Amino acid sequence: MSGSAAVTGGGGFLGGAVVDALLERGERVASISRGAYPDLDARGVETLQADLADDPAGLVELLRRREVDTVYHCAARPGVFGPAEPYERANVVATTRVIDACRAASVPRLVFTSSPSVVFGGGDHVNAGPDLPYPDRYLAHYPRTKAEAERLVLAADGPELATVSLRPHLIFGPGDPNLIPRLLERADAGRLRIVGDGESEVSLTYVENAAAAHLAAADALREGAKGLRGRAFFVNNEEPVRLWDWINRVLEGTGRPPVTRRVPAAAAYAVGAALELLYRSLRRAAEPPMTRFVARQLAASHSYDMVPFTRACAGRYQEPVSLDEATRRTIAWAARP
Repeated sequence: MSGSAAVTGGGGFLGGAVVDALLERGERVASISRGAYPDLDARGVETLQADLADDPAGLVELLRRREVDTVYHCAARPGVFGPAEPYERANVVATTRVIDACRAASVPRLVFTSSPSVVFGGGDHVNAGPDLPYPDRYLAHYPRTKAEAERLVLAADGPELATVSLRPHLIFGPGDPNLIPRLLERADAGRLRIVGDGESEVSLTYVENAAAAHLAAADALREGAKGLRGRAFFVNNEEPVRLWDWINRVLEGTGRPPVTRRVPAAAAYAVGAALELLYRSLRRAAEPPMTRFVARQLAASHSYDMVPFTRACAGRYQEPVSLDEATRRTIAWAARP
């Protein structure tokens, strides 16, 4: 399939996987990131180094010149601690600029990478569908600002710009810079504990599958699938896991002992609240080893129903990599010396 796409955050983990998938099927690709990525240039990807929160004159020019027909907005500021302003700038202001640039350059499609955390109010989600409401309050600026950005994207859907928001949960795989390295680092430091009863059910998303879902959504929008437009969908591997069983599989597969020590959910939340207060009082920029948001996330179930998305795509998405195969690939990567 020929086409012209632009990926924000194309040098990142998910954005890079989206770039790979687009190149593999022969599309022309441009990437917009704050950093420089010479490896993308070497593969024929036009790169624009820019801060999306600024007035994106360069982005508009790029979209027009390359006659881009789909923008994949994967760039974001992740994290669960820190002042509000950087999250507002990277997640809300930048998304506003991307929407404006799409309109100015007459780009017909925008696929936005959101997060299930935008609907996380602290309780369990079990095989939940996309109709979950936004909570009244958030425990961190990341989910709050991503929710604001998602609302902007969905409200932007109209005759000239078709939009959809995808919510991949816990993206992992070879090259993962966050989930697996942090898990192994905490295990090696002896700081990993089972939070709560250890029975939480969680959906995971293999990075290749997340990228395939983004392309499937764009294809469906291109072909006029009205069930996607202006809506948000969860994206993950179809089979959920018992979180701590899966973590122990990764630990044992990389030559580490399983985690067995537990901490009550209420105690973890209290520790997170105390550490947040301490870090703020000391004006420490680093993320505390526990926060209220992380404590709630680790203790609760987060599993999501893929049927609404696959149905809205009308068969354009089929899971490329099973959870078992994805886990085996990731363990093999993480176990390398």
